[in-house]
Amino acid sequence: MKRLALLALLVVFVSFGCSQQPAQESKTEDAKPSGVTYVTIGTGGVTGVYYPTGGAISRVVNQKSAEYGIKATVESTGGSVYNINAVLAGDLEFGVAQSDRQYQAYNGEAEWADRGPQKKLRAVFSVHPESITLIASAESGIKGVEDLKGKIVNIGNPGSGQLQNSKDVLEAADLTEEDIKAEYAKAVEAPGLLQDERIDAFFYTVGHPNGNIKEATSGRIKVMIVPIVGPSVDKLVNKYSYYAKSVIAISNYPTAVNDSDVESVGVKATFVTSEDVAEDVVYAITKEVFENFDEFKKLHPAYSVLTKESMLQGLSAPIHKGALKYYKEAGLDQYIKPELMM
Repeated sequence: MKRLALLALLVVFVSFGCSQQPAQESKTEDAKPSGVTYVTIGTGGVTGVYYPTGGAISRVVNQKSAEYGIKATVESTGGSVYNINAVLAGDLEFGVAQSDRQYQAYNGEAEWADRGPQKKLRAVFSVHPESITLIASAESGIKGVEDLKGKIVNIGNPGSGQLQNSKDVLEAADLTEEDIKAEYAKAVEAPGLLQDERIDAFFYTVGHPNGNIKEATSGRIKVMIVPIVGPSVDKLVNKYSYYAKSVIAISNYPTAVNDSDVESVGVKATFVTSEDVAEDVVYAITKEVFENFDEFKKLHPAYSVLTKESMLQGLSAPIHKGALKYYKEAGLDQYIKPELMM
């Protein structure tokens, strides 16, 4: 009986050991790194420009996924504020965000006032400009911002970022809301108001080409896109780091009365990350976008006015060390504000 009991125990022991061995091997296999780093880019709504921007970046990166071991995917999100918060929380590796939002987060303003400065936020580069676009009827005589005095001008609905942009431009030109007959309609309503001759002009902060601007320039009332230029713009850019000069390609609006591209100023769509994201990952993504620059520009009409230098403007958070490494190698660090090269 003892011999039978010992034999039974031996069988159980051997069976147990054999049954555990494959599981242990499986566990070891699961623990092995796949060799691929997956990163997610937060964008915006699928009908906006942020979503294809994330897609364009992921496309150039994924072409070299075998070389870098990086695979980028795109996620449609609520936009700038969501993306910044998700990047800081580690839920996203990268995000597209408006440059003024980047500034506000890093400095603990606006939505981040109660949480304080978000010092882990890092800039990578800026992408397409979101120009402060001033549209005026051709008969209004408005040739520049200073001509708005006494005119009926829609400056944006209360609570919108556009409203603050409009006020900033007016202030830089030594004008206030009291100097114009200000209207506060939503931007999407402004083209109809202009064509109905209920306003003389309107501001709209937007990436180009844009459907509402096409509507405004294609109606019965002839309109022009008014340049926003001169010393007032220099003052604005120097005062607020998130503003940058921009150019609106008039080829997007062939029915406007303009005969050349229009200079303006605006915020930027920027590409952001966290200081916690690995240096080699940020380096690889930055390198592929800049070294495939001509291909990248072709991926969306909004990129037609991009230059490598302009992609380093409008940033207010420190440059991620991985991106900075590439910029130094490429000689592009000369276009970065010294205070951003921490």
